[in-house]
Amino acid sequence: MTDKNLPGHPFITYRNNELYVEDVRLADLARQHGTPLFVYSQGAMLSALAAYQRGFAGRNAQICYAMKANSSLAILQLFARAGCGFDIVSGGELQRVLAAGGNPAKVIFSGVGKTRAEIRLALQADIGCFNVESEAELDAINEVALSLGKTAPVSIRVNPNVDAKTHPYISTGLKDNKFGIAHEHALATYQRAARLPGLKVVGIDCHIGSQITQEDPYLDAMERVLELVQAIEAAGVHLHHIDFGGGLGIDYNGDTPPAADALWAKLLTKLDARGYGDRQLMIEPGRSLVGNAGVCLTEVLYLKPGEQKNFCIVDAAMNDLPRPAMYEAYHQIIPLNPRASQTSIWEVVGPVCESGDWLGHERALAVNAGDQLAVLSAGAYCMSMASNYNTRSRAAEVLVSGNQAHLIRLRETSTDQMRGELLLS
Repeated sequence: MTDKNLPGHPFITYRNNELYVEDVRLADLARQHGTPLFVYSQGAMLSALAAYQRGFAGRNAQICYAMKANSSLAILQLFARAGCGFDIVSGGELQRVLAAGGNPAKVIFSGVGKTRAEIRLALQADIGCFNVESEAELDAINEVALSLGKTAPVSIRVNPNVDAKTHPYISTGLKDNKFGIAHEHALATYQRAARLPGLKVVGIDCHIGSQITQEDPYLDAMERVLELVQAIEAAGVHLHHIDFGGGLGIDYNGDTPPAADALWAKLLTKLDARGYGDRQLMIEPGRSLVGNAGVCLTEVLYLKPGEQKNFCIVDAAMNDLPRPAMYEAYHQIIPLNPRASQTSIWEVVGPVCESGDWLGHERALAVNAGDQLAVLSAGAYCMSMASNYNTRSRAAEVLVSGNQAHLIRLRETSTDQMRGELLLS
């Protein structure tokens, strides 16, 4: 095989029949750190971020990384140094932002189930804004703020009833989703929020889903949000910022999402036409910044040919890469060192004791036991959703920058897993 770039993965290439991330050979990292192993490209993350930064050039805008996609400290540190704020959904995520050197004033706290303890923690840290998702949550934030002698900055997440045309588990903007306040109730909720003494209304928020690959849902959602902005401000409640969420998809398997800068050029044209181009804009990209920056390396343990299916059993599993089991998601699987021999069709499965433990169905691979494979597009919602099911230790992580590889997470041990557990006396 000659040198080859992978579509959708410009920082992952074959050179002399060996797979590289940037200028680091992945086989060397697998040998040094073992498998399963997550490897991320710093260049890919910063390149993805740069597309958003180009799209917002000259605008009053704040990009808040949706850290649920990948919350490893070094990655948070990378985005904080690049000027990003953070979209969080738990008190634990706030602690990670602070540990990574993030600015709490650039933190947006989203999520439908904030506890009073988490609200208190966020107020004490002086975060930028709470995205509020119910009237009951408004009351809770107001009570905690008054008890601390503080005023809580809030925006209300509006559910615009727009179909993001994505997997139902990651669609968040329809009437039957648990997120946000229904569009038709938003004005009354804003008026109520403005009367609560512990709150300061600062913005409006909308987020319709994840892995969105079309422009129309964004354009439709913006139209509905701007209609609301006009009605809310006509009622005497000023909105300092408009938050359009995130959700832009990536190329997993020939997907063709719009480029971030091209998408925002269209959205900003609509915003300007409606007279709101001077407002502060907030967005919360996650997957589109990190998804295609990461790979998961895994070793073939056994080949198990069968009458109906052939099984390629690898050492990565659903606890490492939950997306296939959870969403029936597709990830490309490619060899680190391609063989010239003829391919066969394999079910790529892990060692976990579940029939749902699969990484790829019907993949054409030329493999032997001991070979190493790379699962692509593994930068988002893999390590952050990883578990210890079957008492399997979570993988190590490496961040690559040029020809330098930095270990950013040690491989977990069984001792690490059992720390905090207590035997009976």
